[in-house]
Amino acid sequence: MNDIIKNIEASQLKAEVPEFHVGDTVKVHAKIKEGNRERIQVFEGTVLKRQGGSSRETFTVRKFSNGIGVEKTWPLHSPSVDKIEVVRFGKVRRAKLNYLRDRVGKAAKVKELVK
Repeated sequence: MNDIIKNIEASQLKAEVPEFHVGDTVKVHAKIKEGNRERIQVFEGTVLKRQGGSSRETFTVRKFSNGIGVEKTWPLHSPSVDKIEVVRFGKVRRAKLNYLRDRVGKAAKVKELVK
């Protein structure tokens, strides 16, 4: 029974997923369906957390829009996520950046990782 579930989940995984970590700034190109039309909307922000594994893995991105913090969570292997671009790499020491929710402006910045 367990092998059957693993095979089904393996078939649902995306072939190429870009490597990104918590603290990175990413652009998520998401497919939006409006009536019978479909378009791509870009959501750019900082990755707060990644959780789960295999086909159930999700990631949360936070951005500021008109002075209000907006968070969205997407399944990593979802067909509604067209592509993920890494804009810059962040240097953080935590797996989840929940403390950024209480911060505004420069205090909410993450240092850039220089390679």
